[in-house]
Amino acid sequence: MSDIKFSTDETDRIIGSIKSYFSDELDQELGSFEANFLLEFFAGEVGPHFYNRGLADAHTLLTEKFEEIGYLIQELEKTSV
Repeated sequence: MSDIKFSTDETDRIIGSIKSYFSDELDQELGSFEANFLLEFFAGEVGPHFYNRGLADAHTLLTEKFEEIGYLIQELEKTSV
């Protein structure tokens, strides 16, 4: 898996959320540099776990849908007379 990259707009919004969380929940002021550092850390250390969970969930969903399609195809089968 390649490194997780965010657009400038996404990065700005995430950094804003991190700063707000630290201010509201932890009563600590965090600068943009520190928030960006935390973003990079979590993206690198925790992000792959969320990414892999998303892939596993997508795989499970696709497997279920393919199974449903299999049943629908079976229902279309004709019986001989």
